[in-house]
Amino acid sequence: MDSTLAFFVEEIRREPSHPVMEFSDPVPGEHHFKFRIAQNHHHLDSANQLVHKRYSWRGYETKGVMAHDPEKTTVIAYSNELPAGTLSISSDSNMGLLADQLYHDELNRLREQGCSLCEFRNLAVDSETRSKRMLASLFHIAYLYPYSISGNTDGVMEVNPRHAGFYEKRLGFTRIGSEKICPRVNAPAVLMRTKFSKTAEMVQKFGGLMDKARNEKSLYPYFFSPTEEADILSRLIRCTS
Repeated sequence: MDSTLAFFVEEIRREPSHPVMEFSDPVPGEHHFKFRIAQNHHHLDSANQLVHKRYSWRGYETKGVMAHDPEKTTVIAYSNELPAGTLSISSDSNMGLLADQLYHDELNRLREQGCSLCEFRNLAVDSETRSKRMLASLFHIAYLYPYSISGNTDGVMEVNPRHAGFYEKRLGFTRIGSEKICPRVNAPAVLMRTKFSKTAEMVQKFGGLMDKARNEKSLYPYFFSPTEEADILSRLIRCTS
């Protein structure tokens, strides 16, 4: 391959996929965010770099959380074409979920109840571009993928116990596992669960109504509106077809 063609191929490989949603955050600074599904190694590398940066800053191990997983779907938020936030989702399979390492009994009880599970993991948000709307949007897109495309009924997530209250109050998660040390990050964790049917109800009730954010403790007013959700879902379906 000659050098000109090699450069052309490399630029195509690095070109971000089309955004599934973009908006400017109505806060001082007016960050403009684009949300994309990672579709090549360059996208995943950029997400992993952000995860490594934020986890290392907290003193967490990172090697175990960034292992290759063909079942994983990664959502990335970009600001000025740089990764500003990322969240990954893995649907349950015959190989199980990463959380099975610590919480196999708890997850099996959900499976026996007929729940179809997915796991949220590798959440990282750049400290310089923090935004409630960006975080809510990451979770909204990440929930749509397993719920509306894969048919999962429930999501689980291992979080540091210090942050469990945030997930309970802001996103409606509940604790279903006791505190344990997670060997992948060498830090304490608790297992959290969210029912996607409840998430769907909250999106219908509050999604896109940011004027209600002052009186509503959850992040759901910062989620997309039902109309925006329908557009995002059609784009996600095109990404997977």
